[in-house]
Amino acid sequence: MSETRRVQLVDAFTDEPMAGNPAGVVTDARDLTDDQMGAIAAELGASETAFVRPSDAADRRLRYFSPEREVDLCGHATVAALAALYDRAQVTADSYTVETNVGVLDVEVEPDGTVWLTQSPPDIRPVDPDVEAVADALGIEPPALTEVGADLPLSYASTGFPFLLVPVSYFEQLSAVDPDLDAVADLCESVGAEGLYAFTFDTLEGGSTLHGRAFVPVAGIPEDPVTGTASGAVCAYLRHHGALDEPDPLVCEQGHFLDRPGRVLVRTGHPAEPATGDGEDTGDGENDSLGADPTAPTVGGQAVTVLDGDLTLPAADGDDIIEA
Repeated sequence: MSETRRVQLVDAFTDEPMAGNPAGVVTDARDLTDDQMGAIAAELGASETAFVRPSDAADRRLRYFSPEREVDLCGHATVAALAALYDRAQVTADSYTVETNVGVLDVEVEPDGTVWLTQSPPDIRPVDPDVEAVADALGIEPPALTEVGADLPLSYASTGFPFLLVPVSYFEQLSAVDPDLDAVADLCESVGAEGLYAFTFDTLEGGSTLHGRAFVPVAGIPEDPVTGTASGAVCAYLRHHGALDEPDPLVCEQGHFLDRPGRVLVRTGHPAEPATGDGEDTGDGENDSLGADPTAPTVGGQAVTVLDGDLTLPAADGDDIIEA
């Protein structure tokens, strides 16, 4: 008899089904092999699937797989996993720790089901790719980037998953983005990032801080609907540069161009004074690091389960899911 495992698809950073960012969730993955987790992720087809396992270092271990490979951290899949555990009464409204590939992180579940994930302390570094090359990769005109570039430089920023941050002047310009995904992947790899996050302060909703779009072709994701790791990174970057004076939580809206609108709430602690680099500005980004801000951002949101059922597993050394 074939072995089955209960799996879910959970829409994160939304309280409406078929919105936000879908994540696969397997809440009992204790004995699954890497091959099996990769096959399940490929079968579910979400940008990431979270696998919940026992941990000796934290309350639970989370591993994340895209349909193509394992990733170190995924914000929306973490929110989805904790929301699924809460819905099943396997956790209560309380604080927990989760072990990930980037370390042990704190999570909090509120009584209304909102999940908060405290990410890693941000590492923010200005980088100096050619602006015209970035604009060409995004399929927009260079002035869309240069009009804000003096105050907010193109930067590498990571709170556990590294992004190339690209500020864009207006929503209309962001909406016109038509990326060359191979060029985006090359840009990301050139600065040590896994994805590119383009954003503007020109938003659709009055209560939002910014509107973002995330492209992660390095991980096989052409465009990610609503991205927790990018939201934490960009808000830390904006606080770092003193670009915001509004109080927490900040609100990142995303997903509208994929018909999956969602919002990520971000707590940054307090606005940070801009830091100064320790190294001489060489123009290549190598010695311009702004270092790690000790205030780690916390991202939060709700989630909705849209599919819940059993999946037939492949053999531990197999490649294909046999039956869903």
